[in-house]
Amino acid sequence: MSSSSASPSLSLPKALARLIPFAKPAKWWILAGILAALAGSVASLAIPIVLQEVVDGPLLTGDRAAILWGVVAVLALGVAEALFIFLRRRFVLRPMTEVEFTIRQTFYERLQRLPVAFHDRWQSGQLLSRMMQDIGLIRRWLTFGMIMLLVNVLTMLIGIALLFRWHWVLGTVFFICSLPIWIVGYSFEQKYGALSRKSQDQSGDLATAVEESVHGIRVLKAFGRGGHSLAQFREQAESLRGTELRKAREVGLIWFWYDLVPFLALGACLFTGIVLASLGQLTVGELFGFFALAAAVRWPMNSLGFLFSFLIDARTATDRVFEVFDAEITITDLEHPRTIENPRGELAFRGVHFRFPDARESERDLVDGLDLVLRPGETMALVGATGSGKTTLTALPTRLYDVTAGAVELDGVDVRDLRLEELRQRIGIAFEDPILFSASVRENVLLGREDLDPQSAEADRVLREALDVAQAGFAYDLPDGLDTEVGEEGMSLSGGQRQRLALARVVAAGPDVLVLDDPLSALDVDTEALVEAALRRVLASTTALIVAHRPSTVSMADRVAVMQHGRVIAVGTHSELLRSSDHYRHLITSLEAGVEPPPSTTDPTDPTDTTYPTDTTGTEEVAR
Repeated sequence: MSSSSASPSLSLPKALARLIPFAKPAKWWILAGILAALAGSVASLAIPIVLQEVVDGPLLTGDRAAILWGVVAVLALGVAEALFIFLRRRFVLRPMTEVEFTIRQTFYERLQRLPVAFHDRWQSGQLLSRMMQDIGLIRRWLTFGMIMLLVNVLTMLIGIALLFRWHWVLGTVFFICSLPIWIVGYSFEQKYGALSRKSQDQSGDLATAVEESVHGIRVLKAFGRGGHSLAQFREQAESLRGTELRKAREVGLIWFWYDLVPFLALGACLFTGIVLASLGQLTVGELFGFFALAAAVRWPMNSLGFLFSFLIDARTATDRVFEVFDAEITITDLEHPRTIENPRGELAFRGVHFRFPDARESERDLVDGLDLVLRPGETMALVGATGSGKTTLTALPTRLYDVTAGAVELDGVDVRDLRLEELRQRIGIAFEDPILFSASVRENVLLGREDLDPQSAEADRVLREALDVAQAGFAYDLPDGLDTEVGEEGMSLSGGQRQRLALARVVAAGPDVLVLDDPLSALDVDTEALVEAALRRVLASTTALIVAHRPSTVSMADRVAVMQHGRVIAVGTHSELLRSSDHYRHLITSLEAGVEPPPSTTDPTDPTDTTYPTDTTGTEEVAR
């Protein structure tokens, strides 16, 4: 998912109100900040009143003592305003960083709980920009924008009300001349809101482009496609630049109106005031005080342009963050989950169907009514042509995806009835593409052993045995031994080294059932033989389902299951299947030749279709 083009369905106040649960623990600090900011504004509004009294009183009479007291009063109000501004910042800064921390932590936790299907649809750059950029913007708005918008609007309203104190005509003229501000503000919200959303989505797309190019830098360099990647990046960056320029034009336009309207209002009031003064309805001091107060109100009016744009950016950021919060967590624990009383390690697929949610109705299920039972302690190899559903099947026992029909059972219990934590402790999986984290070898291998202190003697024993099984002794020779940081995704290691550490990780977890998706594909023949010999010791007491792409992997299995079109069409020992299954003989021949078997066109559900691939060169030799 690159971006969301759907327009927000909630009004601006309702959208921002979704932040209330996060901000609630800091509500008293927010209130204190608002009151401090409001007190500072009141202090600034009181200065013109004091000035009017000084001009009409002691300044006319020449009372120097009274003038001095007037100066002290103005100074005191100025100091009070500065103090309240300081207090406003002091009250809200730390609590708002706590709110930001809570939102960010909740966001990350949500990402961990959302199903793999969600992450399949979303670009990582979009999630990263929401996690860092959008949540940071929300914190800045809660800290400054929200409070200042509220206080400045109140200040402006209070100030306009006070303008009526000197003469109702002046107050009315100023109020009427200020009305265009609200009209312009409404129009601005409609245009700027769409641009703000587009800009932040484009920023996420750009982050994705950077991440993909960094992760794929070896491929880009190897194929000499750095220039092509740069051109694509430049195009996306230029598109974002264009959106930002349009945003800037909208902000500049509203700033123009918010600068112009107050001056027009002051000009109209000056003309009106002179007329009233000439008629004797207004003193010089009152006219001076009026314009001093109008000048004090002008800054809150001018700031509305910036604060409105800030408000809309915050709303857009909130919408983007809550798109993730609103995503449905489809793989959850039951309210009253079951437990396995006597774990044996039996894994059963009963009438299993699976298809991705966005699959077309006309498409066949990837797993289409599959039945298969792995007996406790049994090692079963899973073989099949490309697209037969092998890898998809390996994701179902640990509920990376949930079946769309049928059931996967562990020791007779539907895996959906077990707690996810218990299920994933009992079933370990090693993927064909090994993923390591930016952490030490020790932390990567012991990832599944939360019960162990990484520095304990027991952890050292488990780590040593797992590395021995995976033939990963190279880890001891790294610069810092087992404490060596392997770098992002383990790219400082070779493919075979990463694969062996990933295998060691699943072995160290000590599950009842192992699911291995071609775990030895990156190893050379000699290393593979050593790993297989050591792995047999583990498999002797563990149930294992192994996706096999090499005949040597098949040889480790007690039985072999043959997949075709999402179903198991044959189960038996290697020798039995060589005698009875033409399709299996073709698959094994392809594996012996070192090639991935191509997708078969036969349909196992059609009893009239008995056609199998005819290229069986070497079948007799393999059978012998």
